[in-house]
Amino acid sequence: MAKFRRRTCIILALFILFIFSLMMGLKMLRPNTATFGAPFGLDLLPELHQRTIHLGKNFDFQKSDRISSETNTKNLKSVEITMKPSKASELNLDELPLLNNYLHVFYYSWYGNPQFDGKYIHWNHPVLEHWDPRIAKNYPQGRHNPPDDIGSSFYPELGSYSSRDPSVIETHMRQMRSASIGVLALSWYPPDVNDENGEPTDNLVPTILDKAHKYNLKVTFHIEPYSNRDDQNMYKNVKYIIDKYGNHPAFYRYKTKTGNALPMFYVYDSYITKPEKWANLLTTSGSWSIRNSPYDGLFIALLVEEKHKYDILQSGFDGIYTYFATNGFTYGSSHQNWASLKLFCDKYNLIFIPSVGPGYIDTSIRPWNTQNTRNRINGKYYEIALSAALQTRPSLISITSFNEWHEGTQIEKAVPKRTSNTVYLDYRPHKPGLYLELTRKWSEKYSKERATYALDHQLPVS
Repeated sequence: MAKFRRRTCIILALFILFIFSLMMGLKMLRPNTATFGAPFGLDLLPELHQRTIHLGKNFDFQKSDRISSETNTKNLKSVEITMKPSKASELNLDELPLLNNYLHVFYYSWYGNPQFDGKYIHWNHPVLEHWDPRIAKNYPQGRHNPPDDIGSSFYPELGSYSSRDPSVIETHMRQMRSASIGVLALSWYPPDVNDENGEPTDNLVPTILDKAHKYNLKVTFHIEPYSNRDDQNMYKNVKYIIDKYGNHPAFYRYKTKTGNALPMFYVYDSYITKPEKWANLLTTSGSWSIRNSPYDGLFIALLVEEKHKYDILQSGFDGIYTYFATNGFTYGSSHQNWASLKLFCDKYNLIFIPSVGPGYIDTSIRPWNTQNTRNRINGKYYEIALSAALQTRPSLISITSFNEWHEGTQIEKAVPKRTSNTVYLDYRPHKPGLYLELTRKWSEKYSKERATYALDHQLPVS
């Protein structure tokens, strides 16, 4: 009897050991994101220079003692795991939520792949060198190698897609509509002009407008800092956009307090151009003035530093936005400054558009920039930003971004993926559509709250 009892105990112990080993093995298949870092990041960084893509060489990133926990796990030997998009996730058109045209999202159409473009574009983004050679030598160089190795810390549900693929564009519009986003702010360069890692994309605008219209979305333009941008060529480019696209039913116009419906243009890196140049375009007495002409519009400047407030006033802009999804990275992107920025805008009759984002991580292309990572904390970081934005009672809110994958600010669906040397971050334990669902939730909340204060502040309500 004792021998039987001893044998039973041994078998039970072996079974428990087997279960424990199995659980540990399964756990190791998940990406290691360590512990959550503080969501509010670093203090304001002082020096501002011209950027590469969005951050580039703007600030001093040498405080390497603050390392974020949200990083890719490299050099792991395992089989590749890729999840395919699920048809069950598609929504019936009749079930799509109401649109909120006061919620805008920044959208990028610069991605390409061999099937549609003859080569990979942007997914093969180069690893950018730090400007200090002493720091640069400590980090890898070269380019990413799609489709398994892309310039992002997350991996899209749609794979390394092409922005020219009509089915991709339609899926994007459907995702935006499901999130109750009303307007996409399209990253735009003039015809035959492109960013340093891409190709011209203006010829995609008609398709994007058509697909947006199918879902009753509107399209506004996020004008990038193309080479030698000034008052004269801005006048020509605004004229080009309005003449070519202004009659399309998806072309966005914002109804002002005076009842005028005007096009809106976000102007990225507006601070690069001197206020005197902008005043030539944006004031009634300017030599290239668009005011009170068929090409008049609402021009929204990027505010990075506090001193930009007065440059923006002098320039004749109609409002400000903050773009960056990194709380604490700039004066403008710091939530604690939004209330005072809103007061400033109210005082001078400017539109205040805070920019919120789900997180930030660009170490796939700037491996030396770990201290500016903002962990998503399973959606909490995004909700904190949205709550902070709503507290200012803004006329509009912008989201950074729908699909800026290089900087990890996307709300587009992402899936788990593991290759022989990379484990991509993902949205688990939640589903790939987590940030679309959170956007929908907060869009509905914003729509209800805005309706209560719009009349008091004489804001447009339709």
